[in-house]
Amino acid sequence: MAKFVGARLLESIPVLVLSSLLVFSVLHLIPGDPVDAMLGVASFGVGDPELLKKQEEAIRLELGLNDPLPIQYLNWVGRALRGDLGQSYIRHAPVSALIAERLPSTIELAFTALVLSVVFGIGLGILAAIQRNSPLDRIVMLVSLGGVSTPSFFFAMLLILLLSVGLGLLPATGSGGLDRLIMPALVLGYNATGLIARLTRASLLEVLGREYITTARAKGLPFRLIIGRHAMRNALIPIVTIVGLQLGQLVAGSVIVETVFARQGIGQLAIDAILSKDYPVVQGVILLTASSYVVANLLVDISYGFINPRIRTS
Repeated sequence: MAKFVGARLLESIPVLVLSSLLVFSVLHLIPGDPVDAMLGVASFGVGDPELLKKQEEAIRLELGLNDPLPIQYLNWVGRALRGDLGQSYIRHAPVSALIAERLPSTIELAFTALVLSVVFGIGLGILAAIQRNSPLDRIVMLVSLGGVSTPSFFFAMLLILLLSVGLGLLPATGSGGLDRLIMPALVLGYNATGLIARLTRASLLEVLGREYITTARAKGLPFRLIIGRHAMRNALIPIVTIVGLQLGQLVAGSVIVETVFARQGIGQLAIDAILSKDYPVVQGVILLTASSYVVANLLVDISYGFINPRIRTS
């Protein structure tokens, strides 16, 4: 098992390197001079020209923009590995500190949405597979179709109109407290619930049609035992795959949800940084999001070896 995990860790290194290259390129693919964008209207002649020139030189020196691109990349990666993601020129604070301040709110939201989507998605998928072609199956598929096709901002507006404006049960915006977490978690988890439910149903139906399931039924094993011990274990690999992908998607999807519900997480931080052209913060948030995808896929790969021992010995 240690060899299997080690191989997966080594395979994730090139993906992390490529992700860091793409994130680093953000600053250099922007049309025009990024320093002018960060300085804002001051770069267009408003203010003292001498002071403006000194500010430009200070930013170029700190970001290393006077160095060749390969040197800039290596320096940036080296600082990032030490936890130094640069300095925000709008908020005048380290980017890593800004992200660390907002990250708990996003983790709380993403974790709650993931738990809801896994519990309801797998549960509804199992019910739909067991009751195939029944009214319950059609209802589950209709609900899951809504989760897959409904934009998160539209669903968020519907919940706000219904639960906040109409019934007054939950606050519409803000962070902190369970009551302010329920609606954002439902919105963020609804899409994943639909995907997991549909995939669970399809995967479980495929497994239930195999010969060893028919043999287990012929031996008189309880249906509950057949589903829990035999069928679900073999149906889990595609489900775990989509859950791992959704883990990264939940972090990225928090940008829209946190903006709609005014939650102070990294999604809201990213939007504010983009609007204010605070590119070091944008780079830091994108790097964190990309790394979450890589880590999620790594955990999925490792989990395959626990679910099916044949994978780690192949």
